[in-house]
Amino acid sequence: MDIFRSLDPATSETIWEGPEATRAECDAAIAAARAALPAWRALPVEDRIAAARRFAAALEAGREEFARLISRETGKLLWESRAELGSMIAKVDISIRAYAERTGTREAEMPFGRAILRHRGHGVMAVLGPYNFPGHLPNGHIVPALLAGNAIVFKPSEIAPATGAAMAAAWEQAGLPAGVFNIVQGGRATGEALVAGDIDGLLFTGSAGAGAALRRALVDRPHVILALELGGNNPLIAWDRPEAAASIIVQSAFVTTGQRCSCARRLILPQGAAGDAILDAVDALAGRLRIAAWDAPGEAFMGPLVSQAAADGARQAVAALERLGARAIRRFATVEGRPTTFVAPAIYDVTGLSVPDAEIFAPVLQVTRVADFDAAIAAANRTAFGLAAGLISEDPALWDRFVEGSRAGVVNRNRPTTGAAGNMPFGGLGASGNHRPSAYYAADYCAYPIASFEADGVEAVEVPGLD
Repeated sequence: MDIFRSLDPATSETIWEGPEATRAECDAAIAAARAALPAWRALPVEDRIAAARRFAAALEAGREEFARLISRETGKLLWESRAELGSMIAKVDISIRAYAERTGTREAEMPFGRAILRHRGHGVMAVLGPYNFPGHLPNGHIVPALLAGNAIVFKPSEIAPATGAAMAAAWEQAGLPAGVFNIVQGGRATGEALVAGDIDGLLFTGSAGAGAALRRALVDRPHVILALELGGNNPLIAWDRPEAAASIIVQSAFVTTGQRCSCARRLILPQGAAGDAILDAVDALAGRLRIAAWDAPGEAFMGPLVSQAAADGARQAVAALERLGARAIRRFATVEGRPTTFVAPAIYDVTGLSVPDAEIFAPVLQVTRVADFDAAIAAANRTAFGLAAGLISEDPALWDRFVEGSRAGVVNRNRPTTGAAGNMPFGGLGASGNHRPSAYYAADYCAYPIASFEADGVEAVEVPGLD
């Protein structure tokens, strides 16, 4: 039996430990979901809605304790974890509205009777969760999937198993029938066993590399619905208002210690004095950001990276940039007197260099200087990813050009790239997803449409071409 542990990245204290689920245990969880599915799907949607609302009430009742658990397990500051719990609770009502609007029942009168549109859940849905928002992001798959009448097998990130266990406990408090929600804990091997099992859907949030592997694993199983919410090498063009722009850039690049898929990774600036002023303002503001453990007194902006492995991976990626000639404006470094999971924001000028088109999941911002706005748009689109993009400018003509020319699923103006709303779609193109955006549009991939022509009586229909 393989035992794995979740560690507090600020202290290395063990938060959770337990066995890794085997292939047989994954199959048993899928079988339990399969057995529970018919009765759950047959319930009136109002009963499923009531269960989701009881789940939200359970989260609300344990809100502070749950937020503290997320902070201990991921290193996120408590204000962020509290916000995450708020998003999880709000997701229930948002998902209820989305279910009714996007996957409800519609009827139209026809000369012969009625045309009716219905939706039905796919069946047994496997959900693989990430570590950066270990509650909110899998919750964004699970709630709409359950409302649609699916049964769930959930594997949390192996970095955040305690958060996943707390979510399972909240669903248990909500009184779901046995087998409707199942949890398996483990790492890559457990995930592979779950994906190989008898599932009808796979809902995944994580890295582009893992998403590509999942596409390959399901290439011969077209009946399995696959929804991928992946990362991004997100561009942010800043064109004017240096001081105000700096705050937006810092929020875009460094919030959550750079561990959001929508963080700005590439800052595109004009050559000359305007670009210099923006970069100087960003550098100065980045140097003032307070970095602390989640339970340190006072307010802070960033905590540690989620694990030592994450910190080591970021260091290797930055070292590769430096070998390619990236010029350090603010070097990637460990915070003095702290464990090496605590890192300071980094800024590198990569103008004119051929650097990897890769997501560095850390507070690392790469700067490119361009001659004009056409070159800025071209630089923004020079990526295989397409999740988020942004423009900082008060010129509406530039915004019109940017929103028309940008290739991304989330495109913001004069706001951080990380800004998104639960009542709108969230997702990207290219290496950032597979054209199944989540958030409000999650309802779309949690159910399939059934179109019917219906007449109450049996009447002969015209058959042309008879002798």
